Amino acid sequence: MADYLVIVESPAKAKTIERYLGKKYTVKASMGHVRDLPKSQMGVDVKDNFSPRYITIRGKGPVLKDLKAAAKKVKKVYLAADPDREGEAIAWHLAHSLDIDENSDCRVVFNEITKDAIKDSFKHPRSINMDLVDAQQGRRVLDRLVGYNISPLLWKKVKKGLSAGRVQSVAVKMIIDREKEIEQFKPEEYWSIDGLFLKETDQFQGSFYRVNGEKVKLSNRVEVDNILKMIPDETFVVNKVKKTERRRNPALPFTTSSLQQEAARKLNFRARKTMMVAQQLYEGIDLGKKEGGITGLITYMRTDSTRLSATAQTEGQQYISEHYGQKYLGSVRKNKNSDQAQDAHEAIRPTSAFRDPSSLKSTLSRDQYRLYKLIWDRFIASLMAPAVMDTMTVQLIQNGVEFRATGSKIKFKGFMKVYIEGNDDNAKEEDKLLPELEEGMKVKAEAIKPNQHFTQPPPRYTEARLVKTMEEKGIGRPSTYAPTLDTIQRRGYVTLDNKRFVPTELGQIVIELVLEFFPEIIDIDFTAKMETDLDAVEEGKTHWVQIIDDFYRDFEKRLEIAEQEMEKVEIKDEPAGEKCENCGHEMVYKMGRYGKFMACSNFPDCRNTKPILKEIGVACPKCKKGQIVERKSKKRRIFYGCDQYPECDFLSWDKPIARPCPKCNSLLVEKKAKKGTQIQCSSCDYKEEVQQ
Repeated sequence: MADYLVIVESPAKAKTIERYLGKKYTVKASMGHVRDLPKSQMGVDVKDNFSPRYITIRGKGPVLKDLKAAAKKVKKVYLAADPDREGEAIAWHLAHSLDIDENSDCRVVFNEITKDAIKDSFKHPRSINMDLVDAQQGRRVLDRLVGYNISPLLWKKVKKGLSAGRVQSVAVKMIIDREKEIEQFKPEEYWSIDGLFLKETDQFQGSFYRVNGEKVKLSNRVEVDNILKMIPDETFVVNKVKKTERRRNPALPFTTSSLQQEAARKLNFRARKTMMVAQQLYEGIDLGKKEGGITGLITYMRTDSTRLSATAQTEGQQYISEHYGQKYLGSVRKNKNSDQAQDAHEAIRPTSAFRDPSSLKSTLSRDQYRLYKLIWDRFIASLMAPAVMDTMTVQLIQNGVEFRATGSKIKFKGFMKVYIEGNDDNAKEEDKLLPELEEGMKVKAEAIKPNQHFTQPPPRYTEARLVKTMEEKGIGRPSTYAPTLDTIQRRGYVTLDNKRFVPTELGQIVIELVLEFFPEIIDIDFTAKMETDLDAVEEGKTHWVQIIDDFYRDFEKRLEIAEQEMEKVEIKDEPAGEKCENCGHEMVYKMGRYGKFMACSNFPDCRNTKPILKEIGVACPKCKKGQIVERKSKKRRIFYGCDQYPECDFLSWDKPIARPCPKCNSLLVEKKAKKGTQIQCSSCDYKEEVQQ
């Protein structure tokens, strides 16, 4: 019989840890929290210092009964939930449910699930950290007071099923504000002038820079023509050549936020998927008996620290030295963690630098392999030497008109041999070479071309961009990003269009009401301050009850005003302009979880619904009768089909275009390419150049 019971959150984690600890230990899973505030009521006594009333979560009775029975059979119980606020709170609730003294050395924490880390953590058990627990309680109570007071108001005044959480409301408002910026944006005309220059047989490009040493704004064609008139012939003189060496440092290892952003850019992962796959890698993958069985492959994935342990640094540097050579070794960079970073944590990194992705490819699923490779590459690159770039800037002058050409060459790849950080514009790092040029040399302008442009509105938020902005503004914490993005979509407040957030009418109505009666709830500075205050609770600098009390005094008054003055909002169904084919009543547009759809106005007697089909102006190439329309799969992926379905089953994942292939007369489609969109034939090898 085992002497010790260890309780973790998940069965996968339990299985991995039990193998490391041996026969004296039994490891069981609590399946997350066992106690929480009741769902059916507030569960917070406002008059008694906001005392929370915890109950056993529905369905967790059998789990708790099993844990209690197991606890009675052992000498000691260790609580080994995750190393963060939520994990500390789970341990505290378990201690209360199992009659364990929270001041005893019952708490064990580890940042990675490896044999050495697990065994070492059991040599240093501690008591439950009540500052961490109180920070979690403060957030839980605060969110309950906001959600369970405002949500019923929205049910009465708008429609049932709505909610208004602190962080989610701010996120929706940010999306709405961006949409307003886009709607109000007025494009401004501007021009550029590009030149194609020739030095003997070497071509290179340059752009208009200034006239007579002064910058000139090109706002219209007249101003452009005035510049062009100043260039009577094709000969330019090299006025100045500047050569410099530039060093570029690698990105720091991943935090939760930067991992979600990079996985979105490079792997096309949603935030929720990134965290789900990362959880699998953290809890352990079965690598087979030869490789040690079930092993945790990465460190804890909810962190805002970029710190690396001394052991991880040494291991990483040893790997670099052995596989790339001493010259690729970089000095350990000083971390610039945010003020809120929980520096007891590390960055997200592989548990062993020597477990390279290629050695695991046959063991991991495709998603696991891709995410692990991203984490491993970033970690190794962060310890490598800077890249060295030779840059060259050339001034070309004729009659006072100056063009400027820039070129760069990677002199030493350094960290770029392993990994280059992505960016939202998909710009690719590559050599842009200029020929050898010297001052006084003459070059020929083969072509000078003016180009008209218009300023563009700010882009809509992608998941990655929104997470980045939330982090920069101090809204939410590592554990909240993915759930927040998931919630605002499930509530129908926003939808994703081409992977970018668009607010729905419902989202705009809810935020307008919250803004009118509870402006502090969606104030970015207020929300960020709340996060800072909760961090102060975690650090033991203040008490959570004081923070809640300061907030609730004003909030309670606003609630009373809202109850009396908030008017009922009726969301009228918009006529769709067609009849229901089942009963003949008018079809109307309805707002659902994934945006608008058509439904019969005779509901509930008639439950006919239809998706809103968007024609793209292309006739169906298969049946020749229908039109191609844009549809969405169950996983919300866009595809194209015939509007005569099911009579015609034409389907394409690529967007058809309204002209035939000039080579074989088949259907042409748009294919996604790194630099934009490429036109390809669906039958033959015909391709057109990438359209910028």
